[in-house]
Amino acid sequence: MGTEKQNIPNRWVIAIMGTLLQVALGTVYAWSFFQKPVMDANNWTNSEAAWAFSLAIFSLGLAAAWGGINLPKFGPRKLAMTGGFLFSLGYLIAAYALSIKSLGLLYVGYGVIGGIGLGLGYVTPVATAAKWFPDKKGFITGMVVMGFGFGALIMAKILAPIFMSMTGGNLVLVFSYVGTVMFFITLPAGYYMINPPAGFVPPGYTPPATSASAQASQDAITARECIMSGKFLMMWTVFFFNIIAGIMFISFQSPLLQDLLKKTMDPATLSDPQVIAGLAAAGATLIAVSSIFNGVGRFFWGGLSDKIGRVQTFRLILGTQLLVFIALLFVSNPIVFGVLVCYVLLCYGGGFGSMPSFVLDVFGQKLMPIVYGTILTAWGCGGIVGPQIVAFLKDNFANQAAQYTFVAAAVLLFLGLLITLALSNKKFESSGAAKIAATEEITVK
Repeated sequence: MGTEKQNIPNRWVIAIMGTLLQVALGTVYAWSFFQKPVMDANNWTNSEAAWAFSLAIFSLGLAAAWGGINLPKFGPRKLAMTGGFLFSLGYLIAAYALSIKSLGLLYVGYGVIGGIGLGLGYVTPVATAAKWFPDKKGFITGMVVMGFGFGALIMAKILAPIFMSMTGGNLVLVFSYVGTVMFFITLPAGYYMINPPAGFVPPGYTPPATSASAQASQDAITARECIMSGKFLMMWTVFFFNIIAGIMFISFQSPLLQDLLKKTMDPATLSDPQVIAGLAAAGATLIAVSSIFNGVGRFFWGGLSDKIGRVQTFRLILGTQLLVFIALLFVSNPIVFGVLVCYVLLCYGGGFGSMPSFVLDVFGQKLMPIVYGTILTAWGCGGIVGPQIVAFLKDNFANQAAQYTFVAAAVLLFLGLLITLALSNKKFESSGAAKIAATEEITVK
């Protein structure tokens, strides 16, 4: 027994490496840094360029669902390393696509292949860390997914500016260099992803007592019952609406800020290269700062949900954002705009920090990888809907695009808030499980 205990790895090392993996994957959130350069270099529209990001997030959702279902079969290490490899490969294929100006190949490389890598890489450390930390569920899942939020900061303020400067703005080389760096980060980090040994209990932690009938009820629940339940549908929809609201800004926050800044400037100066560079730098700064809030939000709201409850946390997340989007309709000051965007990203990250522990509480540890992986399809769908709403509005209603975007987000957040009023933190019970529990009680009597 003593030897077995010595061979158990430090669970904090696993959590830290899982967070590092998420940081690398989270660089996808800096897409708005590349949105305008990619458009200008290839004469593509907002919508055409945005589809690369939308497909990446959509593929992420589908791959995460598949990964959650197959995590017990393949193990976290294999899935995490495969995800890291595909994500890195996606950047390299995207580089080649840009070199030949192939929009379709960009979609396949960055969108589909890179997106699949994102999904496999994302779901693995979340589910794995949760198993190592039953005593700190909200805290640790919030910490791990916090890394994903910080990825945009690393890309927008470190990797992309360095590589853009090195290459003179050559996007082909930039994407090639980023892909190479991702290989050296994701593969070693993915190697550390392993499950705890059977029966693992952290020192000083006492698992909550569960009656035999309650345990029998929980064991009788199937993943299909969970995913087909009304409760799952409500949780999925709330998650979906919160994602749309945040991802609208993630995909277009730099262009939206630049549009707002242009309104405060002399039109005659807008063709000046230095002014153009200054606008791009302002957009990159907003990406970097808001990504910090995206990351901190996952940690902050995840930890808060441990104290006030999961549903109560989502009510706060959606309700306060609703007020922010209404306020955005009347904001013309770029600084105030940036502050409000940061709060939206704080809440966007909060959804990802709170949902894993919400799934754990409602559907249990055994089914967590499958149910959580499936609920991440909301992310994939939001990745299509959110950016495409903004792209359509910018292409067709350029002057009113921002206002229309804020109205659409406010409506969705209001609907999501209404749904949370019908949700609870109560553990899910199927009719079949209830019958087993009732039969056991009769037998005991």
